[in-house]
Amino acid sequence: MKTLIVEDDFTSRLLLKEILKAYGPVHIAVTGREAVTAVNAALDAGEGYDLICLDIMMPEMDGYEALKGIRDGEEARGATFPQGAKIIMTTALDQMKNVFQAFHGLCDDYLCKPIEKAKLLERVRGFGLI
Repeated sequence: MKTLIVEDDFTSRLLLKEILKAYGPVHIAVTGREAVTAVNAALDAGEGYDLICLDIMMPEMDGYEALKGIRDGEEARGATFPQGAKIIMTTALDQMKNVFQAFHGLCDDYLCKPIEKAKLLERVRGFGLI
């Protein structure tokens, strides 16, 4: 499983990487803009991501904008939802309006911080990635 963690907080990045590194390569993006660039480059190389953990509150480009950019990039390359990467929004925002906005943007799941290892792995197993 090839994973991209998109997170501006160092501690959150480290935690997610530690949980997921046992299941395959883990790449890091610190901003939404970096994430969209990384996903498009991976898709162009024919090596797209299987899982993307995407924070919402980030500098330059927030998670909602990044989610749209990622899904637009996948669609432009023929991978329409739900064929693309499985995207889990990982955020401190737990209000229903945030959840609805994320699912409207075609995320696959939504986890509130602090991320619990068991919950994250349960979701990843549910996708059939591990």
